[in-house]
Amino acid sequence: MPNIALELGKQAATFGVKSAYGETQDVDGVSITPVAFTYSGFGGGSGDGAEGGGGGGVSIPVGVYVRREEGLRFEPNIITLLVVAVPFIWVTGRAFSRIIRALKK
Repeated sequence: MPNIALELGKQAATFGVKSAYGETQDVDGVSITPVAFTYSGFGGGSGDGAEGGGGGGVSIPVGVYVRREEGLRFEPNIITLLVVAVPFIWVTGRAFSRIIRALKK
């Protein structure tokens, strides 16, 4: 059986920057580089004659870098921004309502 830690170490070299930034594509003279927020995790353990392990990861598209003749510009993914903004706005609203309620007392 191959050493799992060594295999994971070899595969981990492709994590990080390579997983967050996609390959640059040229479309109609415009250079596009996709950007994502990525994270992954792995774990393992053994005891009483049993062994196990697992892992997983998530990739959330954040936007793209667009290079035109005018220069480089980041264009965010609006849907991702809205999904992230909803809980943030909810928490901010709850905090303000509690502050206002406390000031009224």
